Amino acid sequence: MRKYPDQRLRNRHKSVINYLKNDGLLNDSMLVSINNLSLEDLIAIKLELSVRKFNNRLYGFDIWRKFNNITKEALLKFAISATHSKTDAARFLGLDMGNFSKIYKQYQIEEFFTNETTT
Repeated sequence: MRKYPDQRLRNRHKSVINYLKNDGLLNDSMLVSINNLSLEDLIAIKLELSVRKFNNRLYGFDIWRKFNNITKEALLKFAISATHSKTDAARFLGLDMGNFSKIYKQYQIEEFFTNETTT
């Protein structure tokens, strides 16, 4: 295992799956079901479930333009959980560290994963 001079850069033990399991929102049987779906199908299902509360109407919600931010946040969370450091995550996403740090703060990723360990 590699040693990192700056401990703040490490992504050790950060996992979206563990976070959702700890909150009781996910279990192993759900993971098996999710694994059998394509990403497109999973997104479509989530959107369909979301609009049921509003009688299938999302008027006034600019989903086409907002979806870019939603997917970027998902990619950022995945990159953090799939790599060993913030530097590796930035490289994985094709970003320099300056842009990565800015985006990391913008999407409040540290708070997301900090809540993982406190629950």
